[in-house]
Amino acid sequence: MNQIIQNGNLVSDTPDRPSTNGVVRNPKQQQAEDEELVALFSASDTPAVSDALDKLGIPGQAMNIMPLANYQKVTVGPAFTVRYVPTSSSGPPKGVGDWIDDVAKGDVILIDNGGRTDCTVWGDIMTQYAGIRGIAGTVIDGVCRDVNRAINDEYPMFTAGRFMRTAKDRIEVAAVNEPVGIGRVHVRPRDIVVADANGVVVVPRERAREVAEIARHIDESEERIRNMIASGSTLGQARAEFSYHKLQRKG
Repeated sequence: MNQIIQNGNLVSDTPDRPSTNGVVRNPKQQQAEDEELVALFSASDTPAVSDALDKLGIPGQAMNIMPLANYQKVTVGPAFTVRYVPTSSSGPPKGVGDWIDDVAKGDVILIDNGGRTDCTVWGDIMTQYAGIRGIAGTVIDGVCRDVNRAINDEYPMFTAGRFMRTAKDRIEVAAVNEPVGIGRVHVRPRDIVVADANGVVVVPRERAREVAEIARHIDESEERIRNMIASGSTLGQARAEFSYHKLQRKG
């Protein structure tokens, strides 16, 4: 519904209208706290967040999960988690991607396929639909295919590789929005995901504000160091001035 508010009062409540291309906007929207936590990381990148996680002793760096392209932008969003398992021999097949209708605009999809690289869990139809729905990106502990679509659409994808073989008759959905493992990182639904050309980090939701504050301090300190060396200071002087060697250390 579209709400029109004047002077703090709701004066109109009308149904969503289709966009000009006939596609209805994603009805699934993030909560206010989701938007607040995402905004905390809007000026950070994965190196700074990774350093902040290290300083706090939090294991959040996803191992062997890499970007499909050298993205210039940073992807940030709450985690929508999905876990796959090898298909069972009995009963009807369970939908491989039907869960995507439940993903909110701005979420990052995290798919745990156990690191399998012999069959895909994502292709061009999913890429197209995710883009239409305003989903922020997809992270897969496994592989994807139809990569040209994702690259051409500039849809952010972070995976353990790419492979063309279908998942049909090989895997099925075991859980949606339950804890999963991504690159050896334990991820819970709505944890905050930060991903860019360097890789993927996951921030526990309850530590997000703390991590964001430390990441901001690290970013600011490194920017001051860069400014000092650009002005003629030695690297040793600049690092000493801003306690560089203590930035990532615990405590």
